[in-house]
Amino acid sequence: MAFQAKISLFFIYFLMLILAICAGEIAVYWGQNGNEPTLAETCASGNYDYVIIAFLNKFGNGRNPLFDLTGHCDAATNGCTGLTSDIKSCQAKGIKIMLSLGGGVGKYSLASTDDAKQVATFLWNNFLGGRSSSRPLGPAVLDGIDFDIELGTNQHYDELARFLKGFAKQGSKKVLLSAAPQCPFPDAFLGNTLKTGFFDYVWVQFYNNPSCEFSSRNVKGFEKAWKRWVSDIPVEKIFLALPASPEAAGTGFVPVDDLTSKVLPSIIDDPKFGGIALWSKFFDDQTSYSSSLKPHL
Repeated sequence: MAFQAKISLFFIYFLMLILAICAGEIAVYWGQNGNEPTLAETCASGNYDYVIIAFLNKFGNGRNPLFDLTGHCDAATNGCTGLTSDIKSCQAKGIKIMLSLGGGVGKYSLASTDDAKQVATFLWNNFLGGRSSSRPLGPAVLDGIDFDIELGTNQHYDELARFLKGFAKQGSKKVLLSAAPQCPFPDAFLGNTLKTGFFDYVWVQFYNNPSCEFSSRNVKGFEKAWKRWVSDIPVEKIFLALPASPEAAGTGFVPVDDLTSKVLPSIIDDPKFGGIALWSKFFDDQTSYSSSLKPHL
């Protein structure tokens, strides 16, 4: 009887382990609307595994790096250092906190290999495991850097990724890299960069791109695009990035019922499927999208 009990316990443990490995996760972008909850409140919701602070949208080519957290705090006056306690609160819950570079509005580009190294050095010293007397978010050490490059050129981002991974070897904490390309393959700005193998997660934006986003009229186009991403990019996990409400994007919103009944069944068994990434926390609160989705992941 005792032997059978041990076997049963082992089976339950094994099943729980498999479910944990297979479970999809949820990432969300935060920081671009002052009407969304604080970072600490966002993490306390229990809905997210990754929170991506958006955006550091001024950097490179001699620019003084600056990020914009609209309505939350003013980085230009060193007013965002108080976020350290929020970041540490999130990380204590096992939530990864990333800083996103780029976005659809800003001034950024990389002019050379040396420029890429300078930006990497800035990121390492001010947000990651390095040291600086003026860390914009305070002493908290972020888990990684996200590349959401939608402006400028496609030059030297592969080198930026390489330098960041190189700096990571100096610290005791792994530096994660993620990226948010558009679903048409290859991405115009990050196509070559994503082939480097430096990235841990890629949240592909399957919205504002009718040729590859999911709709009842474009099921095959979506499936073809998804298969292309998971087969051609050397990355551990690929996330399906979606708008959290119809107002969050021009096109590409997928109601949760359609996502769970029509989309997830065709991709969730893929070994590279990581979960769902949402734009953004503000819009997620309008629809309770992540709350409705989480039981299905």
